[in-house]
Amino acid sequence: MMEKEESVKLTGLCIGYRQHSNDRVVAEGLTASICSGQLTCLLGRNGVGKSTLLRTLAAFQPPLGGSIEVNGRDLTRFTAKELAKTIGVVLTERPDVQQMTVRELVAMGRSPYTGFWGCLEDEDERVLDEAMDMVGITELSSRLAATLSDGERQKVMIAKALAQETPIVYLDEPTAFLDYPSKVDILLLLRRISREAGKTIFLSTHDVELALQIADCLWLLQEGGKLSVGTPRELAQQGVLASFVESDSNKSVRFIEESLSVRLVDC
Repeated sequence: MMEKEESVKLTGLCIGYRQHSNDRVVAEGLTASICSGQLTCLLGRNGVGKSTLLRTLAAFQPPLGGSIEVNGRDLTRFTAKELAKTIGVVLTERPDVQQMTVRELVAMGRSPYTGFWGCLEDEDERVLDEAMDMVGITELSSRLAATLSDGERQKVMIAKALAQETPIVYLDEPTAFLDYPSKVDILLLLRRISREAGKTIFLSTHDVELALQIADCLWLLQEGGKLSVGTPRELAQQGVLASFVESDSNKSVRFIEESLSVRLVDC
């Protein structure tokens, strides 16, 4: 495993949306770090701002306050080309690529390097081969992307992000729409990539139990903008995970600290 280093640093970050003369703040005062060489999962209930945070980290929208540093440099100082070589993003939406092969789709990740005409050189082909091999989709190379299963398609999008050769990869709900074995497969794959390639892998997910078992680090964003950061065991010992999983309105769900699991009771 490659040594973990702090690659993304949030200091007093305020996220939200600019609406004419007024800002709509979703969360503020967020201070935390993401490290390379590990898998970090962002948890939180619907509406707390997970997508807004992810979009802000990816520079899709500006912060309302505070700062984001990437490898010691303020994110707002990156040019578009520099961002394309630094941050890769895998979104939840399925790509509309009816007549594109898997290799052609993965090759789109080389666009920051190939110029206007998108011609692949030998080095680009080598990177494509390595990305597809790491994700385990080499045998799918000539398949039409539209014929893939959801799990296969998600692996292709991860390979595309790897072909982009960015040190940081953000993923928005990468296990959405997948069956349980595929969810496990994708999260284990991402954890392996973080270790073997030394990537900074940060993703949002609603698959709480899988994140508890697989993630190296958790970010738990709660109502009011409170952000708790730590290993699954650390957050369990602090009682943060129990307060997140359990609810006064639903007494049937319990968080089991010893096994880092969620259990239904009295059903």
